[in-house]
Amino acid sequence: MKKLLFILAGIIILLIIFLLIRTFTYPFKKVNTENSGGYKFIRNDDAIQRLAEGIKIPTVSTGELGEFDYSTFDQFKDYLKTTYPLVYQNTEVVEINTYGLIFKLKGSEPALHPILFLSHMDVVPPGDADVINNDQNVFRPDDNALPAVTKVAENWDFSPFSGAVANGRIYGRGTIDMKGMFFSLLESFNNLIQSKHVPKRDMYLAFGFDEEVGGQKGALQIAKYFKEKGLIFDAVYDEGGLVLEKGSVKGIDSDVAVIGCAEKGFLSARIKVKGLGGHSSMPPMESAIGKAAIIMQRLEDHQMKPVITPLIHDFFDNIGASMPFANRLAIANQWLLKPVLLSQLTKNNSTNALVRTTTALTMMKGSDGPNVLSPEVEFLVNFRLIPGNSIKEVKDHIAKACEGFDVEVEEIDNNREASLVSPSDTNSFHIMEKAIKEIYPSAIVTPYLTIAATDAYKYQIVSKNIYRFMPIKINDAEKQSIHSTNEYISIENYMKMIHYFEYIMKNYDK
Repeated sequence: MKKLLFILAGIIILLIIFLLIRTFTYPFKKVNTENSGGYKFIRNDDAIQRLAEGIKIPTVSTGELGEFDYSTFDQFKDYLKTTYPLVYQNTEVVEINTYGLIFKLKGSEPALHPILFLSHMDVVPPGDADVINNDQNVFRPDDNALPAVTKVAENWDFSPFSGAVANGRIYGRGTIDMKGMFFSLLESFNNLIQSKHVPKRDMYLAFGFDEEVGGQKGALQIAKYFKEKGLIFDAVYDEGGLVLEKGSVKGIDSDVAVIGCAEKGFLSARIKVKGLGGHSSMPPMESAIGKAAIIMQRLEDHQMKPVITPLIHDFFDNIGASMPFANRLAIANQWLLKPVLLSQLTKNNSTNALVRTTTALTMMKGSDGPNVLSPEVEFLVNFRLIPGNSIKEVKDHIAKACEGFDVEVEEIDNNREASLVSPSDTNSFHIMEKAIKEIYPSAIVTPYLTIAATDAYKYQIVSKNIYRFMPIKINDAEKQSIHSTNEYISIENYMKMIHYFEYIMKNYDK
C-alpha cells in the first residue's frame, strides 16, 4: 500500500512538473512593456467642427427594414457635398438606393485588389431626448457657433444633437456609433487628396444608412453592387472591436486592441405554448404559463455547450502572457484543464458570450386579465451563435427543450448564421497591427469574436479578409454610452482615428 502511495505521489509530482514546464515554455505572444506614449495627436479644429456639425443632423433610423423619415438624410447628404468638395471632385461617387454612398479613390495599379472601408450614417434614437427643445435639433450649416442648450435631456450633459465641443470631447448621438468613424474616413481621404498621395491600389469608402435596423436597403445593396461589378476586395474594414483601456479587461494589466475576425450569428424564435384557458377560480393542474415556465427553465439550465473555437484559442494565446499565472496554466494545458478553463469563462457574462451560443429570454405574453387563464402563452428567446454552431443545431436545441408540450415555434427577425472567420496571418491584418502600435505601442493586439452584428457580414460575398475594429481607446463608462445616454467621443480619440486610417491608406503596400 505504501509503495502504491509513493508511485501515485511520484506521478502527481511529475504531472505538476510537466504542467509547469508547458506553462513556462508555452508560446504566448510577447507583450511590449515600453512606456512610450505613441503618436502625439495634433488638434485640428476644422475637422472637429465638421464632425460636430454632422452630429447636429439627426439621421435617426427606426422601425422595420428602414421604413423611416429620410428628410434628415437628404440634409446630411447635402452637408457632405458642401463640406468635402475635394473628396467629391477627386473620387468616383455612386449612390445606392439614394442614400447609400460609395467613394472610389483610384490607385496607380488598378490590377491590384482594392480595399474597402465601411461606416454608416444612421444613428439610434437618443432615448429621453424627446424632452429637448426642438430648436436644439435644427441644423445650421452656416452657423459655426454651437446652439445654446436651453433644456438638456436627463442624463445628457448636452443636447443629443447639439454637437457640443467641450471638456476635450465632442458630444452627441452617433459620436462613437458611428459618425466619428464615418467622418474620420472622409477626413483621411481628404488629407490624402490634399497631399497628392496616390495609393497603389484603388480604395473605397462605402456608407450605409440603415445599419441600426438591419442594413437591408443600405449595406446589403452596396455589397450586391460590388458583387455585380466583379470586385474582390483584399480587405474590408468595419466597426466592431475597440482598444479596451487598461483595467477594463479583468486580469489583464494592459490596453487590449481586439480586432473582430468574425461575428456571431443570431436566431430569434417565438415559442407559443398551448394549454387550457378559463377562469382562474378553476385552474388546471398545469397552466399554459406553467408549461412555458418549464420550457424557459430548460433553455436556461441546459444551454448550448461551451467550446473554445480556434479564434478564441488565438485570442488567449495573444493575451495570455499578461494574465495571472493560474490563467496561463489553464490556457497552456488545455489538454487537461480545458473543463476548468471553460467553467471559469462561463461564469462571467462577457467571456461566456465568447465561448458559447448564448440564450436570452427577452419577451413574454399571457392573458390580459389577472383572473383569466390564457389558452396560449408565448415567449421570445434570442440566441447568438458562435462560429461552429448552426441555426439547425439551435432549432434542434429548442425542439429538445419543448419535448412533452404542445408548442408552435416561429422564427422571427432576420436570422443568420455566424460569419466566416477571417485569417489573422494576412497583410491586411498585419497593417492594422502596425497602425495600432503606431498609436498605442504597448497595447496587446489580438483577433477576437465580435458579439454584436455589423454591416461587415454582408460583404462576405466580396472578400475573405473582413476585420471589425474602431481605433479608439475607451473605458467602461464610454462603452456604456453607446446606444445609451451622454454619448461622446474624446477629441484625442477622434484625431488618432483619423491618423490610424491615413496610416493604413498610405502604408498598405509598403
